[in-house]
Amino acid sequence: MAGELITVFGGSGFVGRYVVRALCRAGYRVRVATRNPHVAGNVKLAGDVGQVQLIQANVRNTPSIERALEGAHGVVNLVGILYEKGKQGFDTTQAQGAINIAEIAAARGIDKFVQISAIGADANSKSEYARTKAQAEQGVREHVPGAVILRPSIVFGPEDGFYNRFASMARISPLLPLIGGGKTSFQPVYAGDVADAVVCAFQNTAAVGRTFELGGPATYTFKEVLQYIQKETGRKRLFLPLPFGVAKVMGVVTNVIWSGLMFVFGTLFGGPPLTGDQVELLKSDNVVGISGEDDIGTIQDLGVTELEAVETIAPTYLYRYRTYGQFSRPTEAG
Repeated sequence: MAGELITVFGGSGFVGRYVVRALCRAGYRVRVATRNPHVAGNVKLAGDVGQVQLIQANVRNTPSIERALEGAHGVVNLVGILYEKGKQGFDTTQAQGAINIAEIAAARGIDKFVQISAIGADANSKSEYARTKAQAEQGVREHVPGAVILRPSIVFGPEDGFYNRFASMARISPLLPLIGGGKTSFQPVYAGDVADAVVCAFQNTAAVGRTFELGGPATYTFKEVLQYIQKETGRKRLFLPLPFGVAKVMGVVTNVIWSGLMFVFGTLFGGPPLTGDQVELLKSDNVVGISGEDDIGTIQDLGVTELEAVETIAPTYLYRYRTYGQFSRPTEAG
């Protein structure tokens, strides 16, 4: 397997950069397929000189996928979105994009395929995110039966969009939204552990054709997550209980406003703080085993047994949100 070429779609993103590093450490050559390679040059530092190659590709454009898969021995698809923007829709990017990659991979005889999905993927879900993740799984398996599906819970790390989002919110707002009473459970998993799971998916022959749910060593309710963020950032905030119905209306309105701002100002304002679809996701727990499906493996089954805890990693980046940064104690009030 040493020297085999793995094409990683979405390899310049948050989780993707960890995956590229893990593949390089394992001895693979890596081709990072990204829409904007001119701003992803730092990912080439993940390996030795020449070990990482950048190539322009868009999962909605099949000729670019064909170029990205030329000479490849395996594929990782990490492409996913949390909200729709322009031509990047749930159906076109998450579902059809994955199917496009799998179809071309099958035509080229590539049978090593890792699809990054999510816990909660469900073809019957009211959430477009969860529904299209399930459609992507089904489409990939139809074309590449031996594909390994990995479903992580909330992924955390220095660049994550979960702990950072609410820590940033706590810095500027006196209130934190306790959506649905804060009872939804999560099993956060470290991005580095997800990356190790990807490598194991290629190397563990028992993983072929199976689905694995990836969760960290502990579970937390949404309220416990917010309480932990307050502790680490030293910013005591009041909780604002929001029933799911009210939160969803707020999310829909917020998404519309943010879409207008992004249309006018581009990415200056980043993504919306909350969408109706994300509220829909919060109605279900996000922990290993919640699907109830048979023959679903865990991250430990893949061979990743020493998992990083939130309490070990999160303090290394949440300190940025304290009043005096690294010079503040975690328990100080802001």
